[in-house]
Amino acid sequence: MSPRAFVYPMFAMVLLTASVLVRLFRARVRAVSSGQVNASYYWTYQSGAEPGDAAKLSRHFSNLFEAPVLFYACCLAAMVTGRCGLVSLSLAWLYVIARIVHTYIHTGSNRLRKRIAAYFASWLVLVAMWVVLVIDVAWA
Repeated sequence: MSPRAFVYPMFAMVLLTASVLVRLFRARVRAVSSGQVNASYYWTYQSGAEPGDAAKLSRHFSNLFEAPVLFYACCLAAMVTGRCGLVSLSLAWLYVIARIVHTYIHTGSNRLRKRIAAYFASWLVLVAMWVVLVIDVAWA
């Protein structure tokens, strides 16, 4: 399996992050346009509160720069070490799918039980990615 194959799940995560950013920007413009929040709120994120829809998207956007950093690091480490087997690549795509599901739930219905399950599943996949990588590197 070519190390370059890991670029595609990483790019999918970038696209997911960008899509949330676009939705966040639109929600904030809507909030200011409708008078739900004064534009000055966004200068310092003080003196008021962001409306719920925008706040939820904002929190999710931030979340996409937390655990996924470990995903990117694992993909890059697999590429650099040449440990790019089918299992690793499949786990990378499974992680992307779990994060898409988490995004859909969190920015949509936001059902807590389903959201936690999707988030936990993504963490299990991420840990599995790292375990597979460490075993592959140790046995190389």
